[in-house]
Amino acid sequence: MTKTVNAILVDDEERARNVLSTLLATNCPQVNLMDQCKNVKEAVESIKKNKPDVVFLDIEMPEHAGYEIIHFFDEIHFEIIFVTAYDQYAIKAFEMSALDYLLKPIEIKRLKEAVSKLEEKLGSRKLEENYRLLLENMEKESIDKIVIPHNREQVILPLEKIVAIEAKESYSIIHTNESKNYMVSRNLKHFESLLEDTSFFRSHKSWLINMDKVQSYSKKQLEITLEGGLSTKLSKYKKPNFENAFSS
Repeated sequence: MTKTVNAILVDDEERARNVLSTLLATNCPQVNLMDQCKNVKEAVESIKKNKPDVVFLDIEMPEHAGYEIIHFFDEIHFEIIFVTAYDQYAIKAFEMSALDYLLKPIEIKRLKEAVSKLEEKLGSRKLEENYRLLLENMEKESIDKIVIPHNREQVILPLEKIVAIEAKESYSIIHTNESKNYMVSRNLKHFESLLEDTSFFRSHKSWLINMDKVQSYSKKQLEITLEGGLSTKLSKYKKPNFENAFSS
């Protein structure tokens, strides 16, 4: 028997609330919509009163942005699925914080996936640190931390501690400057996309390196030595771009 998921919907636009509530009723019958709110303050009151499993939370709202709801709680005992119009920076912040989101206009397939993932994780993990990290990422001009899954938990890693990320088939090994490595079930392309516009550079099909950690470079051997003595490869096709970045 499918577990009932109690939910609250928060959006300042009535039409948007009507659209999402209809989509949920039609495609996700396990979701019991307890309340609809038009701003963060209303949502805070409703959450405290109704104690939902999940809040579908619009990001762009007057007075308080959706993610600022975190300021109103000492502890987060509910899941959040963020809803937003396309904004590349916001999406990057969600992904780096390992949190789920829906893009407007909402696709039925994506909505079903989000609800299905929600059912699997309800009560299985605490996401408060992820929400705090999202708040930090959204309120700064640059993103400097990432959430990674490790041993059925999640670890928040500052980018400055990551020396390089190495591809191992469909997995990746994150090398840090603390002599601790993390094996993650994500391919290197995932991290390359996630760390775009940061100090990370794809030097080889098997390596994504932190340019701030480069200590030496052998043009003859096409090898890059990073902090801690980690030796990585440089593709001849990446050589011009690397040398340009290395000399700047």
